[in-house]
Amino acid sequence: MRRPAHGGAAAGFTLVEVLVALAIVAVALAAGLRASAALLNHGQRQSEQLLAQLCAENELVRLRLLRQLPGIGQSSASCEQGGQALTVTLVVGATPNPNFRRVEARVSSADSRPLLSLTTVMGAN
Repeated sequence: MRRPAHGGAAAGFTLVEVLVALAIVAVALAAGLRASAALLNHGQRQSEQLLAQLCAENELVRLRLLRQLPGIGQSSASCEQGGQALTVTLVVGATPNPNFRRVEARVSSADSRPLLSLTTVMGAN
């Protein structure tokens, strides 16, 4: 509050001062809300990435446990992790050495949004 120069009653804030203060508070709250939303989205994305990695690694381990050279081509399998339905697409390609295959595991969400891609080389056992 301001004190008048001539000893009268105390004066309040002007309307412009109150509006400026409200604008500053509104901008600070909007920035805080946006930062919170970004943290929430990042946490969700990280969770999806972890679940996708589990699916991809499970499919690659399944291929290794077959103990045979995978056939060239593409195949898909469903994978449920953490209550989410994911799709793993295995793309097997040839390499210059016929005893090895290039295997790529692509994981996508239920709405076909790509989440993760892992690539490895498998050899004949």
